[in-house]
Parts: sequence; structure tokens; C-alpha cells
Amino acid sequence: MNPSHHAPLFLGIDTGGTYTDAVLWSEAHGPQGRVLAKAKSLTTRHDLAEGISGAVGAVLDRAGVNPAAIKLVSMSTTLATNALVEGQGGRVALVMIGFSEADLARDGLKTALGTDPLVLCEGGHDVHGNARTLDLAALEAALPELAKTVSGFAVCAYFATRNPAHEIAARDLIRQKTGLPVTASHELSAKLGGPRRALTTLLNARLISMIDRLVAATEGFLEKRNIKAPLMVVRGDGALVSAEFARQRPIETILSGPAASLVGARHMTGLDNAVVSDIGGTTTDVAVLDHGRPRLDPEGATVGGFRTMVEAVAMRTFGLGGDSEVLLQEGGLQPKMSLGPRRLVPLALAGMMHGEAVTSELERHLRAPNPGRMDGRFAVRTGVPEHLAAGLTAPEAKLYDQITAVPQPIDRLLTSNAQNATLNRLVSRGLVHVCGFTPSDAAHVLGRQANWDEAAARLGAELFARKRDGRGQPIAASPEALSERVLATLTRLSAEVILETAFAEDGLDGAATVAHALVQRAVDSHPGIARFTVALDRPVIGLGASAPLHYAGLPPLVGNECVVPEDTDVANALGAVVGQVRVTAEARVSQPKEGLFRVAVGELVRDFIDEDAAMALAEAEARAIVAAKARDAGTDAAEIDVTVDFKVSTVEGQRMFIEAHVLAIAAGRPRIAV
Repeated sequence: MNPSHHAPLFLGIDTGGTYTDAVLWSEAHGPQGRVLAKAKSLTTRHDLAEGISGAVGAVLDRAGVNPAAIKLVSMSTTLATNALVEGQGGRVALVMIGFSEADLARDGLKTALGTDPLVLCEGGHDVHGNARTLDLAALEAALPELAKTVSGFAVCAYFATRNPAHEIAARDLIRQKTGLPVTASHELSAKLGGPRRALTTLLNARLISMIDRLVAATEGFLEKRNIKAPLMVVRGDGALVSAEFARQRPIETILSGPAASLVGARHMTGLDNAVVSDIGGTTTDVAVLDHGRPRLDPEGATVGGFRTMVEAVAMRTFGLGGDSEVLLQEGGLQPKMSLGPRRLVPLALAGMMHGEAVTSELERHLRAPNPGRMDGRFAVRTGVPEHLAAGLTAPEAKLYDQITAVPQPIDRLLTSNAQNATLNRLVSRGLVHVCGFTPSDAAHVLGRQANWDEAAARLGAELFARKRDGRGQPIAASPEALSERVLATLTRLSAEVILETAFAEDGLDGAATVAHALVQRAVDSHPGIARFTVALDRPVIGLGASAPLHYAGLPPLVGNECVVPEDTDVANALGAVVGQVRVTAEARVSQPKEGLFRVAVGELVRDFIDEDAAMALAEAEARAIVAAKARDAGTDAAEIDVTVDFKVSTVEGQRMFIEAHVLAIAAGRPRIAV
């Protein structure tokens, strides 16, 4: 393809845990624009530039465009999320001013800090921003040693959101003596709650070097390909910020990938209100679009077990996907089928990669006169470096030695039930994969998916169909009948996770509500004298490469339509490139004593005896700060919106000022290369 138009081209990249996606988009084809080319490449954790290079290179080749025509590059990433989940990041020193060691017990701060160094100093402020005596002697004494042993610093002072002076003093001292990166808590959040603000600051400081590597790898690759365009990164709330902005505040990129998929979903469908469900191989992510924006988690994003102060999309993740384990629940005349939460390597994929080694064993299982519990099950090494197998117990090491890079049938590997638990421990350590029958296999049997080995999938379906119900009869008459049941189960469970999210957003216990007999009857359209229906108030947008298959039967189950857009498989990468820059600044006016109005905004604290003068300065400063932030974040065309929230009381008919909160929001499209 060689577009003749001269409209600017936009390159979107999503570095996910498994795949890196790239999409080339042009805004010259109507309000939705047009995807000119898209591609996927395996994410390369050891060298991120490799995966980016694979996907972007394929996109440029397919589109046949001059790289110089690309005027903006934008990326979403799960790197920060994965790092926090996996406990990775640099060693940093936490400096807490005005806090005591007892404060570490709150909000998981002690757990997050682990063995990293802590420095406690006297100081901080009260709720009105009045200073206590600052003493940074402990910090100054520790700096020579810390400069050699940490990659950065996190600084949090008591009530720094009301007066950041002591954080600024500590930050300047650290920079002067060490030259290392410093994150101060007031730069990240204006919310009260010292320990959680300290936790957010600590995690941010840990992630700086990691996001720095990602940005540097991307910039290096773009330079090699002669792409001279600004680089943007998606934040966890779906907004775009410049790569330089993200380098300083990497914590804000947690849940960047899911947020980008929501922005992509809205762009592709034009729907302002929807439930967005993104199905992958391992998980389904569900979130809500309200008035064109992702609904955010009011408490702050939770990642890796830590509740942060980061504004991010309210996303619920379920262990349900195309590669979920298919299970029969024991007992009862008609055993119920369930899926997940564990992911298996599909037999069709194992068959494609290992051929006869897999199919010959499946045929051996089929020749047995009676079905066995381990039929159609294999174990294979994941291929991680050997040093990650350190610390195995003797039984684990013995079993691990027997498992190879070629799938081994589990009925020949295990000699006792106790060894099953040993195998499961190896799986949970990430050393071994189990191969078995999955919805992806069922789709191959029915000809609805054709990228792997259909023969291995069919053998797996035949084996599973031989399993017995409570009357001793096979659970399915044919591989096709079994496969239809598996896919119907996946669609049914997808409806449940979507409804569970909707109930939870409505303030109910989502899991308990969806499991209630009345809701189950409503979803199944169960006939009865009393009939029940359940319906979403908005449509579902289905995302993910397998969404067209698994969500086709969704509408009657959720009581609303399901829209699956054409480029659903690259929603994240598209969302990365069509989003807007959006930044905020806050100012607070308090009354520490009657007749005195204190303005706290950014790094400025000033007192007035006139309320109107104080409010005028608060609004003017918030506007100036948000405008500067918007320029730093990558837009020259920001529209600024300011809202003021007064807290007042009436005493004996007289208005009494308590506090005012000013919020300035700047939003605009990112600047592009000229």
C-alpha cells in the first residue's frame, strides 16, 4: 500500500507481556481515521527494542510508507505493572520527614520497602501548612554511603501536600550531594495520607531506571529507522504524556495497557458509554466507559498487592481466556464444566511445535479401553534460565530433571498422587507448563480457528469426550459436541464476569450477586411462573483477537448488544496513538485562623487577609501550573477547564469560609513533528 495523501501518519506501539503490537494510523479517512497496517511480534524481555523492532518493522513493510512521514509515535506498556507484580525494580532509599517508624506499618509500606534503606528526619508540617523544626542531619550523614548503594531516592514529608518546603529542602540536598534521581511525594499526588503517599513515591523511584531503559530502547530504534517524531506514553488513566514526562513519573504508567485498550475501544466504536471486555489467552479484563472516558478507581490503582495513589482505570481481571484449562467438576449425575483460572498450553499449539511426540501419545491414550485421569495431559519445561530453578526440594528437583523441552505425558511422569502436588509447585514457580485441552483446541476442532494443529486438538477432544458422567455415560457424543459445549461455557462465563463487574460498579458484592440463583436463572432465561431478566444499561465492546468467536453469543446473556470492532486485535496500540494529553493541577485555600486565607498551590504557600484575593491567586497559579505541565506532557493546544469547590458553613445566618479546592484540567492533542 502506498498512500498518496500527505496527511501525517501516527505509529502506535503496545509492549504487552507476551506480544508487542504495532499499528500505523492515518487521520485522513473520516472521523475514525484508518488503520493502514498492523503487526504483532513476541515481546523480548531481555531486549525490548527487539520486540518493538519486529512489530514496527513489519508494519512499515506492509504499509510501504516512508518512515519520515510518521509525525507522532505513542506507546502503551505493561512494563511498570509487571515489574510491581513481580517485585522488580531498583534499590532506593526512602527518606521520611516528620514520620515515625510506626507509620511504616500502614498501607503495606514496610512490606514494599523490604530491605531497602530508610532515613527518618525531624520536620514536616501541620494540616494548615505550619512548619515544625526541620533537621536533615541524619540524611546528610547517610548520603555518602547511600550514594554508592542505591539507584535513587524517594522523599515524603508530613503534610507535604499542604506545604512542600521540607521535601524541596531534602530533594535539593540529595541532588547536590549525589546527583541521583529523587522523587518527592508532592510531585505525584495532592491527596492526604502520608504512608500511602510514601509508598507511591517509593514505587515510582524504583521504576525510573526501568522505564528509562524502555524509552531509550524505543528512541534508539526510531532513530535507526529515521523516524523523527515526538514519543508519547499512555498513562494509567488513558491520557498521553511525553516520554520525558513519563521518565520522571513512571508510576503513572501502571495499567497503561488496559487504559489504552479502552481509549482504542471508544475510538473504534464511537460509543461513550459501554462495558469493555478484553479477552486474551490467559485473562479477561473488564472495565467501564462513562461519558467517553474510562471509569477510574476512586481509591487509587492496586498493583502487586499495593494500593497506590495513582489515578488509573478501574479494571477487573479474571482468569478466563482462550487457553484456560477445561475441567469437569466431580460428582453429580451431570458434572458441570468449568474453565481456568490456570492457563494451559493448548494441545493444538503443542502439536504444531512438537508433532509426533504429542500426537503419538494422544493416540496411545485413545487406545486404552477406559479413560484415565491424566489423558491428554503433558508437562514441558518453560525454557527459563537454569539459575531460576535454584532452591528446589529433592522431590521437585528429581521431577524437574525428568521433564524436558519436549512435552512428556503426565501419566508416565507421575507415579503417585503426591507427585501431582510437586508438579503444581513447579508450574507455580514458572519452570514447567502443563499442556492440555482448552477452548482454543475446541475452536480448532470446529474449524473456527486454524493457526495451529487441528489433528492434535481433535484427539484431545475425543479423549475429553470419553470422560464419564454420574451414570457412567460419556459426557459428549462426539469431539464436535464436546467442543460446542466448551465454547458455550466460555461465552457463558464471559457474561458472568461482565455482569460481576457491572454489579461491583453499582456498589454490590459482584461475585456473590452474579452467583445468586435469581441472577443465574435470569442469565439462562430459565422458564418459570416467576420469570427474571437481567440487562446491562449499555452495550459491551468486545476486544481481543478471539472476541469475534467467543462474544458472538453474548447479547442474550447480558441483555444488550455486543460490538466487536474490526481492529479489535490491536486496540491497545491504536488507543496509544488516538488519545489526548490530559494533566491536572490543584490549589487549596484554607483558613488556619479567622481572617487569614492560606493558598497552597504547587511549591507556593502564601497568606492573604482577603478571601477574593486568595481565590484569585489560587486560580491563576493553578492555570499557570497546568499550562506548563501540559506543555511538558506534549501538547501546545491545551484547553484549560477550572472548577472550584467551596466548603462553607452558616453560623447565625453568616457564611463561614472553611476551605476551597481549585482543580485545573488541561487537555489537548499531542504536538506532532513539523
